[in-house]
Amino acid sequence: MDKESFNRYIENKVLKTVQDYILIEPGDKVAVALSGGKDSILTLNLLYQFQKEIDFEIFAITVDEGISGYREIGVNVAVEYAKELGIKLILKSFKQEFGFTLDDISSKYKSACIPCGVFRRHILNKTAYKEGAVKIATGHNLDDEIQSFIMSFARADLIKFYKFGPKLDTIHPRMIPRIKPLWNLPEKDVGMWAVLNNLGVHFADCPYSALSLRSKIKNFLNQLESENPGIKSAILESFKKSLQLKKSDVHLLECEICGEPSSSTTCKACLMVEEIKKGSV
Repeated sequence: MDKESFNRYIENKVLKTVQDYILIEPGDKVAVALSGGKDSILTLNLLYQFQKEIDFEIFAITVDEGISGYREIGVNVAVEYAKELGIKLILKSFKQEFGFTLDDISSKYKSACIPCGVFRRHILNKTAYKEGAVKIATGHNLDDEIQSFIMSFARADLIKFYKFGPKLDTIHPRMIPRIKPLWNLPEKDVGMWAVLNNLGVHFADCPYSALSLRSKIKNFLNQLESENPGIKSAILESFKKSLQLKKSDVHLLECEICGEPSSSTTCKACLMVEEIKKGSV
């Protein structure tokens, strides 16, 4: 398949997901979580193109977690690509929001991915809400979704099951729902798109990710797929049909400290900030 045909395949496949699940509607204001990696760059690129099909507005949010020698590259890619497309980009950082970088606190946790995910989601939601976005588009692809599902399944974290799927419902007025345009697109296709189009995306893996449970599950699934082609898609179809947590089963409060939506009276981000300040982690 030549470059033009492959690009058309990618566009059509993702547009079908957007249309089938009504991820974006006319008049929407969508924030794109832009890391500078291949998935988020493709998401921004396609949503930019889909504005010809659907009348909606997009802007980008980039979060600098503070990972020396690594994160600067992705941030620069994100800034330059948004500029190239003429899309507004809002740059936030852990240092700016919480007073520390991920490098500062990484040794306090078994895996740096734990605080990273909590603080990054906190900043994305807070910023998107402030800017009036009604949805946050993330670059989660088919592989990411399967990995997240198996991680939650292994931890018996059933409350997380409602987060699966290409589109999340609004469960709190201050919680901006996520959409995942690449939800049905394998990671290898995303990588091939970036290479064929000669895009200077940030391909490097986060230096903290190697020790994470996600990394171990990712390697395990890739091995299974190499031995049993199609097994990832089969897993996705399996939980898509049978594991649905209703919106009514999820109830959110508001954090007593920052006011952000939370499953308890104090959100995870504020709890972690307090623990870090007290040196109790």
